[in-house]
Amino acid sequence: MPSSVGKEQQSVLGSTVTAFASCPEIGLIVIAVQNGEEDAARSCLPLELSESQDRIIFAIGGPSRRSSVYNALLRLKDYKPTHVLIHDGARPWIKRPLIEEIIKGTIRHGAIIPVLPLVETPKELETLTRNSGFIKTHLRRAALCTAQTPQGFSYPEILKAHEKAAEREKQEGFEYTDDAEVWGELIGRVAVIPGDPENKKITYPEDLK
Repeated sequence: MPSSVGKEQQSVLGSTVTAFASCPEIGLIVIAVQNGEEDAARSCLPLELSESQDRIIFAIGGPSRRSSVYNALLRLKDYKPTHVLIHDGARPWIKRPLIEEIIKGTIRHGAIIPVLPLVETPKELETLTRNSGFIKTHLRRAALCTAQTPQGFSYPEILKAHEKAAEREKQEGFEYTDDAEVWGELIGRVAVIPGDPENKKITYPEDLK
């Protein structure tokens, strides 16, 4: 959580939350954290946001990304929002223009995500060991893309979808990779808009350089 990014050496969480807080269309911001880490998370935010009790609230994260998102959605239930954006906290380079485009698209379509075209040819593997494997299918990258966040949804529908997804995970041990997959399987089609190449996700330490 104390990792820094940008010229001002703002924390990763602080940079992420600041971008969303700069949009007047966004009211409440829910941050999913592990139990007991609310104060530590708040200390990573800019002072004007860390002291905001009516703009920033916290939800206890679950054992998976999907369950953490579900807990955050449940935290919003009493506030009765019409739409919600779900974002990876590890994408601190998100910019306001993309957020605003996602907001517009969410209202228009009910579900929308930003995507980027693939620049390398993907392959589906049939077997994979630590050092080798075999190709099952040679995929065509023209019809494929990579998904980014924020992903926008109609709130009542995405909450119901997560409720059903939780049941499937419990019964079958199935794991969803993102919220667009949850919506796509349990609700319907998801619209897309061009993403931002700079909206990278921090996965490895060198991603901060």
